[in-house]
Amino acid sequence: PNRPVPLKKTPLVLHLRRAEEPVEFWDPVNLSSGGDVASVRRRRSVELKQGRISMLATLGYITPEVTGKFPGYSSNSMNLKFADIPNGLAAPSNVPALGWAQLVAYGGLCELSGGSDDWKM
Repeated sequence: PNRPVPLKKTPLVLHLRRAEEPVEFWDPVNLSSGGDVASVRRRRSVELKQGRISMLATLGYITPEVTGKFPGYSSNSMNLKFADIPNGLAAPSNVPALGWAQLVAYGGLCELSGGSDDWKM
């Protein structure tokens, strides 16, 4: 099954946390080979960020089903209420363009804000 892959004790591997016995270092596709410490730390930081985004997306998918939707209008000019937007995969095609612009702007703000430079230590 998912057993640790034998890995040469290179300086990079020895530097990484949890690379020591008895836990061993698990890198099934050998992403850490030939890299430096900063690139591996960056990959770890990006993996955490993408995991958090995935968890938020899951909550965004489930929450309207459980708790209901916001009252009011998503777009006053289009006379579109939040309740009119379907759940699940049908929702993206019903969101107005300005709503998408707000989502992209917020995502960019989160991406450029602090907290993602921890790999530069």
